[in-house]
Amino acid sequence: MSRSLGIPVKLMHEATGHIVSVELKSGELYRGTMVECEDNWNCQLENITFTAKDGKVAQLEHVFIRGSRVRFMIIPDMLKNAPMFKRLDARIKGKSTSLGVGRGRAVAMRAKAAGGRGAPVGRGVVPPVRR
Repeated sequence: MSRSLGIPVKLMHEATGHIVSVELKSGELYRGTMVECEDNWNCQLENITFTAKDGKVAQLEHVFIRGSRVRFMIIPDMLKNAPMFKRLDARIKGKSTSLGVGRGRAVAMRAKAAGGRGAPVGRGVVPPVRR
């Protein structure tokens, strides 16, 4: 099964090795270096400054955060220049000039040649009544 990753997940993978802040749904805040992350937002941080809901601060060495508990993640601004966005810009620019990117160029060309949306001939026509 082939599935593509969304931009937030790709950006989170780019943040590996950088200092990030992760706020959980419970209100706790973790700020540390991201060691590893997964597509489901599970992530490992090290050298963490933990801030509890009541404002108490603690230093932790290593944590694993379950992705379903993450409210949001703050990543470094420098990642806005990540190579991933350069590839994305090229794809977006290419979409405006070419027909049918996203559903297959051949399908789009056949649909254009057939006229309309490419529906097969006879679709929507009432079949003749047999007697």
